[in-house]
Amino acid sequence: MPHSNIDPKTRTRAKALRRELTKAEAAMWSMLRDLRPYGPRFRRETPIGPYIADFAWLSARIVVEVDGDTHETDQGRRHDRRRDAFLTGQGFTVLRFENEQVLSGPDVVFVTIQTHAAPFLKGVPA
Repeated sequence: MPHSNIDPKTRTRAKALRRELTKAEAAMWSMLRDLRPYGPRFRRETPIGPYIADFAWLSARIVVEVDGDTHETDQGRRHDRRRDAFLTGQGFTVLRFENEQVLSGPDVVFVTIQTHAAPFLKGVPA
């Protein structure tokens, strides 16, 4: 069975999240799709172990997170640290951006992602 290590509840939640993109997540998805001609195949709301990554390029082991207000609480920060530690332990590079960064500074966000993805890209985005 594929993905047998993913809890069915996590898989169901990920499916629901794919239907509920925020404005910042939609903007990020558009940015990530612009990289497709160069090889990246990011997936939205992807279960990885007990967590759901906003965007993941599994073969390159890159996770991109778009953080809203819930990440600014003490509980949100603790959860993010646990999740980041788990993902890093699985060999992933985790890139985090706040909603405002994605919406007001997409060029900086794009260049940051491109820099981390560069070793895996086929050609260089213009």
